[in-house]
Amino acid sequence: MRFLYYDSVTQLDKGKSITGVKTFTLSEEFLRGHYRKVALVPPVIMIEAMAQLLGWLIIYSHDFKLSPIMSLIEDVTLTPRLRPGFKAEIRGQIVSTSKRDSLGKAQMTVDGQCVASVGRIIYSHFQQVSPQDLTQLFRYYSGLKV
Repeated sequence: MRFLYYDSVTQLDKGKSITGVKTFTLSEEFLRGHYRKVALVPPVIMIEAMAQLLGWLIIYSHDFKLSPIMSLIEDVTLTPRLRPGFKAEIRGQIVSTSKRDSLGKAQMTVDGQCVASVGRIIYSHFQQVSPQDLTQLFRYYSGLKV
């Protein structure tokens, strides 16, 4: 099973930024059997959502010729007790990028209030990829026709 922690990409600016949305519902697979009395969205899932979107921005910005692997996160701020039933906007930005790696930052907001942020995400780049396969996956997972 693949875990996709965003619902759609709503804005994409090559080499600069990406915005997407995720509605966290009570029926999320990661909640099944995880909490006994009160279901809470694990903060690590919020980090993963931001990392996934930013990763796709990096792939898109490099014309689908590489795959990023998250290798470091720093300056993380999280709201640890969020109950399912909210829609989050996720925004990622590329600070710098090269053939070898990328540096970015991301934040998640709910109703305009920041509930999670990562001030520094570093991705190492894996070069042995199929651009055609990555393009198809991007179209499928983002909902965009690029």
